[in-house]
Amino acid sequence: MKRLTIFLAALLFLTGINAQEPKFPFNDPSLSVDQRVEDLLDRLTLEEKVGMMMNGSTGIERLGIPDYNWWNEALHGVARAGIATVFPQAIGMAATFDPEEHLRTFTVISDEARAKYNQAIREGQHKQYYGLSFWTPNINIFRDPRWGRGQETYGEDPFLTSVMGKAAVFGLQGNDDTYFKSHACAKHFAVHSGPESLRHSFDATASPRDLWETYLPAFEALVTEANVQEVMGAYNRYNGKPCCSSDFLLMDILRNRWNFQGMVVSDCGAITDFFAPNAHNTHKDAPSASADAVKTGTDVECGSNYQTLIAAVENGYITEDEIDVSMRRIIKGWIDLGILDSKDNTPWADLPYSIVASEAHAQQALNVARKSMVLLKNDNNVLPLKPEKIRKIAVLGPNAADSTMMLGNYNGDPTHVVTILDGIRAAYPDAEVTYERGCDLVEGFISVPKAPRTGMDMAELARQMGLKAIPSENYTDEALKALADRAAEADVIIFAGGISPAVEGEELKTTVDGFAGGDRERIELPEVQSKVLKALHKTGKPVVFVLCTGSAIALEQNEKDYDALICAWYGGQEGGRAVADVISGKYNPSGRLPLTFYKSTSQLPDFLDYSMDRRTYRYMTESPLYDFGYGLSYTTFRYEGAKLSSKKIRNGKNVTLKVTVSNTGETAGHEAVQVYVKRLGDDKAPVKALKGLKMIYLNPGETQTVSIELPASSFEYYDGYSDDLIVKSGNYKVMVGSSSRDEDLTSLNLTIK
Repeated sequence: MKRLTIFLAALLFLTGINAQEPKFPFNDPSLSVDQRVEDLLDRLTLEEKVGMMMNGSTGIERLGIPDYNWWNEALHGVARAGIATVFPQAIGMAATFDPEEHLRTFTVISDEARAKYNQAIREGQHKQYYGLSFWTPNINIFRDPRWGRGQETYGEDPFLTSVMGKAAVFGLQGNDDTYFKSHACAKHFAVHSGPESLRHSFDATASPRDLWETYLPAFEALVTEANVQEVMGAYNRYNGKPCCSSDFLLMDILRNRWNFQGMVVSDCGAITDFFAPNAHNTHKDAPSASADAVKTGTDVECGSNYQTLIAAVENGYITEDEIDVSMRRIIKGWIDLGILDSKDNTPWADLPYSIVASEAHAQQALNVARKSMVLLKNDNNVLPLKPEKIRKIAVLGPNAADSTMMLGNYNGDPTHVVTILDGIRAAYPDAEVTYERGCDLVEGFISVPKAPRTGMDMAELARQMGLKAIPSENYTDEALKALADRAAEADVIIFAGGISPAVEGEELKTTVDGFAGGDRERIELPEVQSKVLKALHKTGKPVVFVLCTGSAIALEQNEKDYDALICAWYGGQEGGRAVADVISGKYNPSGRLPLTFYKSTSQLPDFLDYSMDRRTYRYMTESPLYDFGYGLSYTTFRYEGAKLSSKKIRNGKNVTLKVTVSNTGETAGHEAVQVYVKRLGDDKAPVKALKGLKMIYLNPGETQTVSIELPASSFEYYDGYSDDLIVKSGNYKVMVGSSSRDEDLTSLNLTIK
């Protein structure tokens, strides 16, 4: 019996399940959070505190505190923790232009997160990727399409990034009055968007106006409006100081101006960059770097340098009282998640593992994938291709049968993946569907059927796996004509191309023409795909180009070589079914571009230049190929009677825009009603900027009056005197319509007194 008692006591500790009665006051949920924090803090030694300040937090047996790892991922589904539902990559979810759908998605994701956590605790697991603190969402502004991690963001616009980011936070953190369902984390703070190869040494410089009007608004929204519980500091420096020790970013702005009370975590290895050779070289060693990071507000390090904080105290770089400032935030985080309670009192304690990757969640992944599809071109209404009218389909392209591509990066492991080829075959059961790869993604490169990881040399891995690229002789004029002749036997040709996470992503070692370090050196479609498209076009058969990508592709040189263009992003586990549903007409496309599709690389400023001048739809003066907010439908919508609640308002007041939208076609569909604002007489202000958004659904012939309120913050611009955003009096244009294109917008005049 004694042995059994000892065994049960040990089991309770190992599984993190404490006795029903709280052993210590910090385990007692009836006490205030502050009381619990101070009780635990008083019991800890300096060594124990330091052990709890890294992502791999060390348990304390004498206090019944389990090991915990703060590092977990959920960019588009719970990642790196086994089976999970995989939604479209973040850039694809941004293309839905639907924050309400995004909230539903992240509620599903947090359900799976809690279910996985519950199961892990039952099994006594406290390892990385099975906790409740998720380093999501990435709300950096996708200022340049060459950045390989732009796929992780919500695009180039601060407003769209803000509303989608807030929805993700609300979905992850839940709405309970006592506990957070999980922690969300706004990353990477701040002014961070490549190049990947320089991120450990790069000093990003930006004007105060660009900082406040472009790079900071989404972070401020998540902190002040969504109560995000964690913020991650970026790798780079900002104006000379590493972001993870920037008193301006972390203290002046984040803590003081925005009153952020949560935790700041470092990006992984970012503290090492303070002193490592060929990195920032701003500090002499780990103790001085760690002390500076903590004193400026970085509470948890992703890494192990903080173990030198003991030496830093001994050397006088930092005091234990200064360490306690961070410790209070860390302990509060555990309490708010319910981790230190004597028993699991949270509303999600009984969520079973069976909900993970359930059929209902797969349906949500399909819903989002469908809504993410952006129809960019549809000459002569070649789409939809009704199944009853199609006899034979030729499917080609390097992305047609690539399941790995569908998953993007930072992904979980789905129970299944529907490739584009799979989806088309299922959608056209009575048609003959032929398939040829046709070409590599890039000549000489072969994608690896395995999720890419940071630092992996994909070409070398392909060689190790015995994978081979298509021989160069397959790309001669004769070979391409033979390929096209075979495809020409079909009624329609579907080419699935673009790029993939194998060549764009986080700090990749892929060595292939046009790509470097995970970034792109140019944004045109790889030449070999252009050759194939041109050959297919010469057949005279309709060519549908399904473009898979995490960023903008410059397609001006290819436009004449296809009849229809669908931007399908990295569509997640159900992406292939969604593509087929759009092509077959089962689903009416409603996605909108969350970033500008430039005509060519020549329209881009230097990649290293963080000035917003000439970047994105907000500051471009040239015409792009496809505009931000643009997307076609199988029906038509008419906007009428746009009106503001007042043509003149006082500074600081809200204004409401109303417009009547009618479905004038024969197909039901969604429409993203978009509102833009332009400040007149200010040559440094954006050409226009999205400030309102509402997704509606209309049946054929149906009309709806849409009301969108523009808060006073819609008219905020940088003020040098206050070094902040303020509402500025003056004259404005308020525009409403279906995209950011001038021809798609109705303009109204507004004066702010």
